[in-house]
Amino acid sequence: MTRLRTLTLMAGAALLTLAGCASRPVNPPIAQADPNAGYRFETRVAKADQRENLIILAFSGGGTRAAAFSYGVLEYLRRTEMVTAQGKTIRMLDVVDVITGVSGGSFTALAYGLYGDQLFDDYEQRFLKRDVQGEIVSRVFNPAHWGTLGGVATGRSEVAAQLYDEILFDNATFADLQRGSGPLIVASATALSTGARFTFTQRQFDVICSDLGAVPLSRAAAASSAVPVVLSPVTLDNHGGRCGTEPSPLLKPFLDAGEPPRPAARAVRTLRAEEDFRDSTRRPFLHLVDGGVSDNVGMRGVLDTLEISEALNDAGRPSPLDGKRRVIVFIVNSVSSPPTDWDRSESPPGSVQVLLKATGTPIDAFSFEAVELLRDTAARWKTMRKVRHSAAMAANKDPAVAAALRTPDAEIFAIDVSFAAVKDPAEREYLNRQPTTFVLTDDAVDRLRAAAGQVIAESPEFQRLLTDIGAKVVAPTAGGRASKPPASARPAR
Repeated sequence: MTRLRTLTLMAGAALLTLAGCASRPVNPPIAQADPNAGYRFETRVAKADQRENLIILAFSGGGTRAAAFSYGVLEYLRRTEMVTAQGKTIRMLDVVDVITGVSGGSFTALAYGLYGDQLFDDYEQRFLKRDVQGEIVSRVFNPAHWGTLGGVATGRSEVAAQLYDEILFDNATFADLQRGSGPLIVASATALSTGARFTFTQRQFDVICSDLGAVPLSRAAAASSAVPVVLSPVTLDNHGGRCGTEPSPLLKPFLDAGEPPRPAARAVRTLRAEEDFRDSTRRPFLHLVDGGVSDNVGMRGVLDTLEISEALNDAGRPSPLDGKRRVIVFIVNSVSSPPTDWDRSESPPGSVQVLLKATGTPIDAFSFEAVELLRDTAARWKTMRKVRHSAAMAANKDPAVAAALRTPDAEIFAIDVSFAAVKDPAEREYLNRQPTTFVLTDDAVDRLRAAAGQVIAESPEFQRLLTDIGAKVVAPTAGGRASKPPASARPAR
């Protein structure tokens, strides 16, 4: 969502006052939560081939601009073959563990999780080069679509979710993702009442005692991109407190502590916000809006994992990163910063422009801070490793000194894939001028895709990664298209 101008002009004032017009699907309850089942990080990691690396793609918000830019990353990683030190040739895309998606980025993430390589056959036509925004407006104003779900009126986002199902997701649910073998896809929204990040994972749904497997992917995408005011919130039923869930024993001491341990204070705050959802008597419903409100670059979950791992290491306890040599994060950030000429005029901009700037500026600033925090963490861990492995430390037997230097051993690679990294000033300006809408020209879509691949290829951090893992990049194949799979059942990942 990088800026709320995203759909504000989509239908004018009439859209803002139009009543909701479709009943919503109800997410079913579960009688007993099982921490070893369902669509969650733990069940996906067990299938991973390369246990020493954790590879994450973080797709930001930004409408079709974000969807196309993140798609360009998938295309480049798919075309890029690595020859490992052991002589094995692999596609880099095949060793990705997690893809986080916010708003526009969630469409690309969820669609890739569902279709795998088949996505590259028709995603452009089905979504990227389609006037999705115009189709949503048409349906919202068309009475023929108002009662298609029947019952109590709930909002425009449900109409949008119907469209997403028809043009992209084919009525798939998270159970379809669970049956596949691809990376974990984490789509994020924002709980309207608390401002907390809400992720579509079974761990999050355990808190509200509900079955994520039955939830349509289209509703997750609709929630993640539900721009406040312009689109209605997506509402979930909260069954929390009725399925015997408890916080992870690993994290419970942090939640019980009066003062959270450093550097995990932010992560503990997130966990405590999730704990509020367990009270379904006080919160029988959750209303979700655009994930960009709470985390527009999809980095909060990554940062939480790093901070908790560091705090656990500091306490001498096991952490989620034990055994990992590298944490590799591609920060796919399509936040744009189009120039204005406001300061050339004595007259200030209009009310709508002021509103959009006032809401977009703090979101963009938070996005910048999240990326810089990842880089700061990488630098701190690197310094600590150097000190721990120094000759002076080897000779120092003081347990207190050793404890003070505890951090995870993993090396963090933060690969910046953003408009700011585009070297050509004219192309960078062109990309920055693309609006946050769900319709772009075909040329804009193609240039966004190409820019993403070029930024990765020219990234010094990406080159450092290849050197560190002892691999080389084989020249990408032209076009990067695979033969079309049989048009039978949805492909398993």
